[in-house]
Amino acid sequence: QVQLVESGGGLVQPGGSLRLSCAASRITFSLYDMGWYHQAPGKQRELVAVITSGGSTNYADSVKGRFTISRDNAKNTVYLQMNSLKPEDTAVYYCNAVRYSVSRGRLDYWGQGTQVTVSS
Repeated sequence: QVQLVESGGGLVQPGGSLRLSCAASRITFSLYDMGWYHQAPGKQRELVAVITSGGSTNYADSVKGRFTISRDNAKNTVYLQMNSLKPEDTAVYYCNAVRYSVSRGRLDYWGQGTQVTVSS
C-alpha cells in the first residue's frame, strides 16, 4: 500500500519558518512528480509547489520567493521550506505524488495532511 506521510507542521508566528517533509513508501519515488497543496477552511485545495521527476520546479504566485520545494530521491522524501510565513498561509498542507504509466494510466497518491498555523 502506497503511503505518503507528511511531517513538520505546527504553529509559527508571522515571519517565521517551517520545513515540511513528505516521506513516500511503496512507489518508485524518482519517477513521480511531487507536489505540495494546501487547503484553508472553506476553500478549495490549491497547488503550492511542484517538483518534477527531472527536478524542475513551479510555484504558486503567492509563495514565490518565500517557499522552496526540493526532493531527495535517495530518501524518498520531498520537502517544502517555508520562510516569511504569513497568516494567509494557514492551511492543511498535503503531499501529492503523480505519474503517468502507459499500462496503468494516471497514478495519483495523497498524504493525510499536516496543519500549518501562522498566528501571533
